[in-house]
Amino acid sequence: MANYLIKRILMLVPLLLGITLITFTVIHLAPGEPVEMATAMSPKASAATRARLREFYGLDKPLHVQYGMWLSNLSRLDFGRSFAPDNRPVLDKIKERIPITISLNVIALILEFGLALPIGIMAAVHRDTLLDRAISVFVFVGFAVPTFWLALLCMYLFGVKLGWLPISGIHSLGSDQWSFFWRSADLARHLVLPISIATFGSLAGLSRYMRSTMIEVLSQDYITTARAKGVRERVIIYRHALKNALLPVITLLGFSLPALIGGSVIFETIFSIPGMGQLFYQGVMARDYPLVMGILVIGACLTLIGNLLADLCYAVADPRIRHGRG
Repeated sequence: MANYLIKRILMLVPLLLGITLITFTVIHLAPGEPVEMATAMSPKASAATRARLREFYGLDKPLHVQYGMWLSNLSRLDFGRSFAPDNRPVLDKIKERIPITISLNVIALILEFGLALPIGIMAAVHRDTLLDRAISVFVFVGFAVPTFWLALLCMYLFGVKLGWLPISGIHSLGSDQWSFFWRSADLARHLVLPISIATFGSLAGLSRYMRSTMIEVLSQDYITTARAKGVRERVIIYRHALKNALLPVITLLGFSLPALIGGSVIFETIFSIPGMGQLFYQGVMARDYPLVMGILVIGACLTLIGNLLADLCYAVADPRIRHGRG
């Protein structure tokens, strides 16, 4: 197991380098430059001013030189300084925003798996019944409805028409003067809509995947043998079938780690939540290369870590994999 783990970790280094190289090249080839974005609305910005800004940001150097300098800084865990007017270190900006995004998405992820797995199991056990069809309609509505459109509808209904829930931010004005209980209650009210929408939009894929794998496992010979021996159906489903049905879902759990950051761009922007998703959107619009690269590197690391965890879980569940026979 140790050798398998070492091999997998060593493979992450060239993968990360390849991801950063491609990402760095693509964002620099995209239309628009930070200097153009910063001076477009300033009639007094002359060509000499733009040239000095390009030199200040290091954009006057060849692309491979810029990448080498950025990679050298990254090796020291220095993501550089933002091209925004505040010129703050990228790492400081990320540290401010990342707790909010991770907290939101961890809650949404727990709810997603906590709801989707039982829904998928229920649909598989009651296959082709009215319950199965009702569940299919429910989850596919969530899959088909665009997230931003559903968010706007919920904001209008629950925030504007009914006035039950706030529609932006994570705190009410003046909440810093409230007691801990009321601040927590206010935070919870602000998070109901974004977390519910993020969870609802992800139920369909995971629940249907769980349903299909559960149906496949329930059709295996050892399940038929267990039923023939008189084993209770509940024991068959939750002790024998569920363990094997969960193996493919491990992969989905590994791929869910990058969504802790990348999946929050839409609803953080819509609900004005000061998290990493909103920061990434603002960085892309301003062509803030260091900020965009810093967030993308974190997303890439989460992707690689998710794949590694999925592989390790597979290796633990199936010894053939870690011994190279699977």
